[in-house]
Amino acid sequence: MQIDAVDQRIIALLVADARASYADIGLRVSLSAPAVKRRVDRLRATGVIRGFTAVVDPAAVGWTTEAFVELFCAGRTTPAQIGAAARRHPEVVGAYTVSGEADALVHLRA
Repeated sequence: MQIDAVDQRIIALLVADARASYADIGLRVSLSAPAVKRRVDRLRATGVIRGFTAVVDPAAVGWTTEAFVELFCAGRTTPAQIGAAARRHPEVVGAYTVSGEADALVHLRA
């Protein structure tokens, strides 16, 4: 997939504010709102943009404890299984496979 300079600017604007309207983005990249929507739809369809997210202040929602926990798995556990288990818990910020004795490192806030 070819990404041109306009696509790069659209991506940068969405990274800065994923809630920006197509019209607002269009004003900044000199395109109409429908043209921006078509480009965003194409970027999503090809996997360049995988989703949109909200960045939450942990303290504002009462998540005042942060921890990194080593995870030791019994038997053969794949990274995909670790990721699937981690996604079931909203407190998990990320789960990473690591070298060393532990099988994974889990970052969580609660």
